[in-house]
Amino acid sequence: MKNFMILAGARPNFMKIAPLNAVLRARGAGVCIVHTGQHYDQNMSEVFFKELAIPEPDLNLGIGSGDRQTQTKKIIDTLVPVLRDRSPDMLIVVGDVTSTAAGAMAGVMAHIPVVHVEAGLRSFNWKMPEELNRMIADHYSDRLFVNEPSGLENLKHEGVADERVHLVGNIMIDTLRRAEPHAAKSNILGVHSLVPRAYGLLTLHRPENVDQPAVLKALGQTLSIIASRLPLIFPVHPRTKARLVEHGIDLGPRIRLIDPVGYLDMLALTKNAKLALTDSGGLQEETTVLGVPCLTLREQTERPITVEVGTSEIVGRDAQTILNAAERVHRGEWKIGRIPDLWDGRVAERIADILLNL
Repeated sequence: MKNFMILAGARPNFMKIAPLNAVLRARGAGVCIVHTGQHYDQNMSEVFFKELAIPEPDLNLGIGSGDRQTQTKKIIDTLVPVLRDRSPDMLIVVGDVTSTAAGAMAGVMAHIPVVHVEAGLRSFNWKMPEELNRMIADHYSDRLFVNEPSGLENLKHEGVADERVHLVGNIMIDTLRRAEPHAAKSNILGVHSLVPRAYGLLTLHRPENVDQPAVLKALGQTLSIIASRLPLIFPVHPRTKARLVEHGIDLGPRIRLIDPVGYLDMLALTKNAKLALTDSGGLQEETTVLGVPCLTLREQTERPITVEVGTSEIVGRDAQTILNAAERVHRGEWKIGRIPDLWDGRVAERIADILLNL
């Protein structure tokens, strides 16, 4: 039976490794989980392992904070000897964070076949660090598992051989479906005195939105107008919170800033929101599956299917565009989306079918 090493390092990774770990173990495969330590505190890491029933990592590389170059070098320098020593049949990397790209490079250096789950996504915005991470992971990988048809087109255009690429659907939805009954028991709405469909959910963390004071201030003013009619709850990313404090930006009393929450609480907040305003790729996907209107505060998305058939609409950072979109939600004029094909909660099974028969 094959032995797999699954690499994860940051919050967006954990929801993607949980179902794959469970299915591979259930099929009798050996699984070694390695945590790079890119995200390392309770709210951004530990709570997810507990809530998603992911076993304690077999190894924690302890990379910690730092810029992308520093983290990448530390991950490669630490992971290559581990791969050579353990010699798994395959190294699985997921998503598009620094750990994903660094892990794929380490796999090649250690002569271990690399598998990338969530391959082929492209925003075509090179200012996004995630775009470089995706490109590196895809072109260093031997097998690429794709969420949506646009990923097939992107990889074909980039010359990736068809036999290396598999359209399997979105593994995040496996986790969502598995977690829904548990999220229904969350008391997060009660804790914050929220009424279902009477609040909006806000997340904001992309550098192009939070690292420029003028942009962040303008977005804050627009969001405050929306909040004057519909209160917003804002689980605030540590980077974003630091920028708000640094630049003295006050979002007003109707935008409630709270610490990052665990997956189950976040799922409950999302499912019960009247609308979501976000620059997160994962939340675009989750709102599409849950049927919640999503105003995507970006100029483009690497997940076009959430716009084409889902509940997301790209509104960018223009104040009037954002306000008009929110008004359409209030009037009940938002589009009715559908769940994309293969987003059915069985993606990990399809991936395991392929990997275990190579």
